[in-house]
Amino acid sequence: MSAANEPTGTRPFAAFEWMLAGRYLRARRRETFISIIAGFSFVGITLGVATLIIVMAVMNGFRGELISKILGINGHLLVQPIDGVLDDYDAVASRLEGVEGVRFAMPFVEGQGLVSGPAGAFGALVRGVTKRDLDHLPLVSGKLMAGSLDNFDQAGGIAIGSRMARSLGVVVGDTVTLVSPRGSVTPMGVTPRIKGYKVIAIFEIGMSEYDGTIAFLPFPEAQLYFNMEGQATAIDVFANDPDEVGEIKPAVEEGAGRPVFVTDWRQRNTTFFSALEVERNVMFLILTLIVLVAALNIVSGLTMLVKEKSHDIAILRTMGATRGAVLRVFMITGASIGTIGTFAGFLLGWVVCLNIESIRQFISWLTRTELFSPELYFLSRMPADMNAGETTSVVLMALALSFVATLYPAWRAARLDPVEALRYE
Repeated sequence: MSAANEPTGTRPFAAFEWMLAGRYLRARRRETFISIIAGFSFVGITLGVATLIIVMAVMNGFRGELISKILGINGHLLVQPIDGVLDDYDAVASRLEGVEGVRFAMPFVEGQGLVSGPAGAFGALVRGVTKRDLDHLPLVSGKLMAGSLDNFDQAGGIAIGSRMARSLGVVVGDTVTLVSPRGSVTPMGVTPRIKGYKVIAIFEIGMSEYDGTIAFLPFPEAQLYFNMEGQATAIDVFANDPDEVGEIKPAVEEGAGRPVFVTDWRQRNTTFFSALEVERNVMFLILTLIVLVAALNIVSGLTMLVKEKSHDIAILRTMGATRGAVLRVFMITGASIGTIGTFAGFLLGWVVCLNIESIRQFISWLTRTELFSPELYFLSRMPADMNAGETTSVVLMALALSFVATLYPAWRAARLDPVEALRYE
């Protein structure tokens, strides 16, 4: 059939094209193998899209939870003196709170010590803060499991994390012993400082590293214990928006009113979050291969279908069907598998993300193992945060791959010569 005699055909994507595509998707008995390949393609795309969405959501949730926990305890900017001790911390903190973009500034005393209890002894990072500043840390003041912080400044006790309390074998009202290597200076040298503190509160932040290693003392008590009377170690500055610390950093340096060294949370955790970002990107590329393999299955399935339906295609061509109509029929057939599989994968991923923690607990119960151990992953629960932009990108990528996979088999079907196909009929 010459190009001059090529029939004009009907409008693109007419009803009969959809009808034929639907019939080709419903395989007959002799086309069972083709149907199996189409089924594998559908399952592959569904699982690939769902896996991509779930993994990206878990990694986003993991990063978001870590950032919220880290920035819920540590300041967005750390201000440290460089010309001497920080003995005017109240005045500096007041000036910093007047800087635009700063929510509040928290002077603190910090030191390391050994905390011991009936069940053992463990290293701890001890911070001295005021009750006012603890109220600005909802991850501590709002996450109390036992005890109270009402008289924190006057009680002279210590607030510890839940994991530390379990490790030490103590509850509220018990006494723990705090040992610091920086003690009193005697003629025999420096002797460790040992003092007992009553546990007045137990908090649970939800991050194992913090719940097991951080303890809070009243600010004046920490100054006395660490031999820093009238001084502070540094000042934590909390911004209104953690992502804008780069913009307010020069104003903070100037607003301090004295020579200071300022570092933001991104600088202090750059290695950790860079590793998370690299892992996230690599996982995306690896899991994309699942969708790509499923798309290749569409190619092979459609190619076999074209071979099987060559007689039907020849008859359609002799009856007046255009090359474009044949092309569109097989494109609709293959794209339907990819489209339905993509949206099925989206729904599956969405449901799993909504119930990720329940699924984790069920698998842990079923296998009698601790999945997502807090000691390894820092967090006490598995988070999932579906990002709308990323999820849309995954869906569009899967749809694009499914569409591209149909082009070559559909083109082969459209190029089929009806005379050659019917020669031996």
